[in-house]
Amino acid sequence: MSHPVTVLPALLLVLCAGSARAEFNASLDEARQIATEAYLYGYPVVETYKVLFTQAVDRGSPGFKAPFNQIASSARVFAPKDTGVITPNPDTADSYLWMDLRSEPLVLTLPAITPDRYNAVQLIDLYSQNFAYLGTRSTGNQGGRYMIAGPDWQGPVPDGIDKVIHSQSQIVHARYSTQLFNADDLENVRAIQRGYEVEPLSSFLEQSPPPVLPAVAWIRPEGNVSDSPALFRYLNFMMAFAPPLDSESELLQRFRKIGIDTDKPFEEISLDNAQRRALQAGIEDGEAAFAELRNIDIVTHQVSSADLYGSPEHLNGNYLYRYAGARLGLFGNSVEEASQMDYVTDASGQPLDAGKHNYTLHFAKGQLPPARAFWSLTLYDGASQQLVDNPLDRYQVNSRMLDQLKKDPDGGLTLHLQHNAPGNDLQSNWLPAPEGRFYGVLRLYMPGPQVASGQWKQPPLTPTAK
Repeated sequence: MSHPVTVLPALLLVLCAGSARAEFNASLDEARQIATEAYLYGYPVVETYKVLFTQAVDRGSPGFKAPFNQIASSARVFAPKDTGVITPNPDTADSYLWMDLRSEPLVLTLPAITPDRYNAVQLIDLYSQNFAYLGTRSTGNQGGRYMIAGPDWQGPVPDGIDKVIHSQSQIVHARYSTQLFNADDLENVRAIQRGYEVEPLSSFLEQSPPPVLPAVAWIRPEGNVSDSPALFRYLNFMMAFAPPLDSESELLQRFRKIGIDTDKPFEEISLDNAQRRALQAGIEDGEAAFAELRNIDIVTHQVSSADLYGSPEHLNGNYLYRYAGARLGLFGNSVEEASQMDYVTDASGQPLDAGKHNYTLHFAKGQLPPARAFWSLTLYDGASQQLVDNPLDRYQVNSRMLDQLKKDPDGGLTLHLQHNAPGNDLQSNWLPAPEGRFYGVLRLYMPGPQVASGQWKQPPLTPTAK
């Protein structure tokens, strides 16, 4: 069931609200401090809204997937000629679903799949938090029916439902990942994707649906919304669909001092110049806090992606971390589900350049990436951010290929990342690179606990003479 939608220009929405706007009751210094808090808190919400609008509301957008409560799937084998996606992931085929839970819960059906295939459904609330997963790791490969309910829903668990999952927000994003083995596997994956189903609870129970809700006057995102006080207007708008936690009541009281009030629209056009400058300065303070985190803690690995993505319980009110995750890559996986590690420099910290060096990547015996599902290493051209054209049509090495790779005498594994082919005895372990700048992505699906704990670390790329 999808509700009709209306798109209004942002200014029109403000004008329709009349005079019932929120008050600005803070000194300029206090307003700046509150704006920093509200910016870090709200940025992930607004970035999520941008994706929601593009994928589920704006039918004229090239990125449109499907209306609310309908699944859109895509299955393809990526090659260098496919330039529509930056850093494409050849490991999985994707499906997308935006759920509107305001009227009633939805029932998701997953088909049974073979034990050797990985799949996952990542459930994301409007705060960009991964509040639950379905699939291989969390619910198994036997399939099932799962009811996704909004924060206000109460009722008995119907017969035939394997699990009920509550969301903090009334709108939820589901991202499906289905493992794709190779080109010959495409039809198998498409058959699995056709088995992904969604229906309202009333339809599942064969009952009359609830009354249709009024159309939502969605606000079309503006170009600079994320780095100006306009962000607070979108945050205010979206908080109607994502009630804050009880533990955040004091924070929300502070937000009201600068006009962020879920009962009234935020109107940046009503601010005077000094108030606007105070809010803008607070936003810039938030950006500075992120820059410090990125340049110190993230670069020195004191903070990793494992800290930035996860459930509300995992993030535990660390809004700077949640913001950093949204800035660095919206909708990143929780570490227990999947982990991504980048190769952009070599062991000495120099940018990767296969025009100057050959590289080796050595996994000691017993130190292959610890992934309970599978792992892969994919190379990308540094300029185009696409897969690297090469005579082998080989774009990655993954754990399914281990039987085809030559082991070191001591039982370890050495991969050769370079532009020109190595000798015949090393060609099985060759991952072709462009003749110039490149980068790699190591992906681990269902990583072992030693990844999150830091016990296992990705080995560096070692440059060698060409």
